[in-house]
Amino acid sequence: MYAALWNLLPGPTWARVLLCAGIGIILLAVCFEYVFPWLSDYMPFNDTTVGN
Repeated sequence: MYAALWNLLPGPTWARVLLCAGIGIILLAVCFEYVFPWLSDYMPFNDTTVGN
């Protein structure tokens, strides 16, 4: 999978490294801003039984 992504990216090696880093940072930011908050509503982390 990584080899296929590497071969799809244009440019020399240094440009591919920068593109991979940028794509990774954008993907991580999207996960933290949109995916994880949406998913937290469906996770049982806030359902405690102590304290009632």
